[in-house]
Amino acid sequence: MSEQPAAPPAAPPAEADRKQAQRRTWFIRLAVVVAVVAIVSLLYWLLVGSRRVTTDDAYVQADVAQVTALVNGAIVAAPVRETEQVSRGQVLAVIDPADFKLAVDRAQAELDQAERRVRGYQANEQAAAAQAAARTSDIAGSQAQLASAQADLARARLELGRRGRLADSGAVSAEELSQAQTRGQTAQAAVATARAAVAQARANAVAAAEQRRAAGVLVEGADVASNPEVAMARAKLSQAQLDMARTVIRAPVSGVVAKKAIEVGQRVPAGVQLMTIVPVQTAYVDANFKEVQLRKIRIGSAVTLTSDLYGGGVKFHGKVAGIAGGSGAAFALIPAQNATGNWIKVVQRVPVRIALDPRELERRPLRVGLSMKAVVDAS
Repeated sequence: MSEQPAAPPAAPPAEADRKQAQRRTWFIRLAVVVAVVAIVSLLYWLLVGSRRVTTDDAYVQADVAQVTALVNGAIVAAPVRETEQVSRGQVLAVIDPADFKLAVDRAQAELDQAERRVRGYQANEQAAAAQAAARTSDIAGSQAQLASAQADLARARLELGRRGRLADSGAVSAEELSQAQTRGQTAQAAVATARAAVAQARANAVAAAEQRRAAGVLVEGADVASNPEVAMARAKLSQAQLDMARTVIRAPVSGVVAKKAIEVGQRVPAGVQLMTIVPVQTAYVDANFKEVQLRKIRIGSAVTLTSDLYGGGVKFHGKVAGIAGGSGAAFALIPAQNATGNWIKVVQRVPVRIALDPRELERRPLRVGLSMKAVVDAS
């Protein structure tokens, strides 16, 4: 039969009390640390956290420029490449200008013809005015001739009467009396002719005045430069010159070339999209905050942003520029419908526009579509 091992000696009461006191001290220290962390967290929330609104549902956007052809033609030059940085006014593409040069020459010739035609109108108006003045003078001459004929008629009648009285006494021969009668009839005919000439002169004056009026309508109230025919021809020339200028397609804004869809030799119709220019230097951020967060956001609030492209160590700074007039779902072509009871409020979020510091964008450019984390100072 084996012997049972002896039981270990019991710890002294002083050692047990010491360990219990040590455990109590560690528990107190842990409680103090937890209390301090809680107090610090509470103070941070009251002083900082409650005044900040955060979301990682934010994306870089930009007002991209759609470059389109304004005239028809074949592309003869396309000097820019996809992803190339271009400046405003830089040549992006050139359309064959041959047909447009001919159109400019034709419009210039039509303008020259219109100016000469209007000068002819002015010359005709001046000639008609001179002719009307001449016809007015003819009236005065005809009236003078009528007065002379009437005087001759009165003299002939007086002489005929005198010779008629002398013929009764035999002092005047029958031949002289006959001659006096002939002179009276001739004077009568001359008066009738003069009256007809006056009427003809008046009719000619009226006709000349109408011709002058008709000629004056073509040049009334305008010189050669402002005549309607010349103005229309000049407008056609301006249109032809404008079409000619539009054969050279330039960048409307500075930015990066994207979605280039043309090559040399390709014929493009007017209105077709050739490429897109993304102005990365004026990029902004659309942040989609929750509905309960919008109440704390004000226009002009400071915003701090970070991007995975540069990491959390790089901070972008901006300001709230505005809050959209509706959610993304409200303006969607096919709005989200909730007929099943599954309600997800992501598409119901209202975008908040955040303007970025252009100096920071110049140093560290962003690209459209990049995700951002936005923290709004709502204090």
